[in-house]
Amino acid sequence: MNILLDTSVLVAAMVETHSAHETAFQCLRRMKNGEENGFAAAHSLAESFSVLTRLPVEPRISPAIALELIQNNVIDICTIVPLTAEDYKAVISHLSKRGLSGGVTYDALIVHAGIKAGVDRIITLNQKDFRRVYPEFSDKIGAPK
Repeated sequence: MNILLDTSVLVAAMVETHSAHETAFQCLRRMKNGEENGFAAAHSLAESFSVLTRLPVEPRISPAIALELIQNNVIDICTIVPLTAEDYKAVISHLSKRGLSGGVTYDALIVHAGIKAGVDRIITLNQKDFRRVYPEFSDKIGAPK
């Protein structure tokens, strides 16, 4: 099964003190073991780096450690799905037609990456917003198990 992990799941999987760590980490473990095929939006690389380096944890996660975490837990095990300028235009047009704005733009980029990659499931800790931006894809959006 082809699974795209949202940034929220990736971060939870990499931060042991995160409340969703165990279930998120199990998603990564299945991908590392070859039980599922992992995918991540290219946008999630930058977003994960940003979140990891500003989390209020002790000790703080340095940029070098954040890179190592992302390399080992995302880049090395997931197919990274890039978006083109045309993809960005399509997402913005889609949001405009639905009357959506603000932070859901980033959720829409990740869902669009999943659609582009043809994944079977998108796993997120933010199902409500993901389903709101692409309701026609809502049956493929779920939480980590």
